[in-house]
Amino acid sequence: MAWKLALRKFKRYCTSISCCDLCGENVGNSVLLDYSLPQALLCQYCINDLPYFNQNLIAGNLLSWPAIHRILPHIHFDQLFALSPYIYPFNKWLGQIKYLGRFELANLFSALLCAQWQKMVMHKAVIAMEIRPIDLVISVPLHVKKWQIRGYNQAHLIAKSFAEQLALTYDANVVMRVKNNDSQMGKTGNQRRKNLADAFSLQRKLASHIKHVLIIDDVVTTGTTASEISKLLKQAGVETVTLVAVCLTLPKAKKSSVVVG
Repeated sequence: MAWKLALRKFKRYCTSISCCDLCGENVGNSVLLDYSLPQALLCQYCINDLPYFNQNLIAGNLLSWPAIHRILPHIHFDQLFALSPYIYPFNKWLGQIKYLGRFELANLFSALLCAQWQKMVMHKAVIAMEIRPIDLVISVPLHVKKWQIRGYNQAHLIAKSFAEQLALTYDANVVMRVKNNDSQMGKTGNQRRKNLADAFSLQRKLASHIKHVLIIDDVVTTGTTASEISKLLKQAGVETVTLVAVCLTLPKAKKSSVVVG
C-alpha cells in the first residue's frame, strides 16, 4: 500500500507543476511592470522577453505614432492601446485561442494587458496627463451564427477577464452584431467598411454617465470593426472610445521602432 500512497503523491506533484508555454521551464509567481500576473503559462524570463510596445514612448496611444495613423485613416475611436505587434509568439497564440479553443490564453492576454495598462495610467499620472475614467468595457461581438459554430467569442473571454482584474464594469450584450458578414480577410479598407455597414446595433439606451467606453478585441488590422462600433456609441452620447487589443498588425516599415525587446 505504501507504493500506492507514493504514487498519489507523485501525481499530485506532477499536476501542480506548470511548464512555460514557450521554453518548458517551471512557471511560478510572475510579475510584469510591478503587476502580479494571475497566469500559469509563462515563466518570468519569457514574460520579460515578449515583444511589447513601448507604451511610454507612445503615451499609451498608438494613434500618436504617424505610421499607425496613416494606416487607420477612417476611424471613429479616439485611442488605440495594444500589447504587441502581430508577430511571434502572439500570432501563434491568437490562432490557437480562435481556432483551437485554448481558453487559458484569454487569462494570459488579459493579465499582460492589465499590467501594461496600469503602468500606462501611472505614467500619465506622473506627467500630469488627464486620465478619463472608464465607464464601461465591451468586447467586439460575434454574430450569433458564428458563435454557435465556434462555441465562444475570444474577444469576450479576454474582455471579461480584463474587466474583472481591474474591477471595471463589463457588459457583453450592450452591442449586438446583427449582420452575419463575410470574412474580412483579404479585403481592402474600403471593402471592409462596406461589408460592416449597419452590422451592429445597440440593444438598449446607454446610461447618461457613460462617457468613456473601452472596446476590447483580439487583433486590429484596419480598425474597421471597432470603428463601426465606436460610431454607434458616439451617436448614443459616448464622448471617448478607447480600443484595446492584444495585437496590432503593423505596416511593413518600421516594425520595431516602438517595440521593446
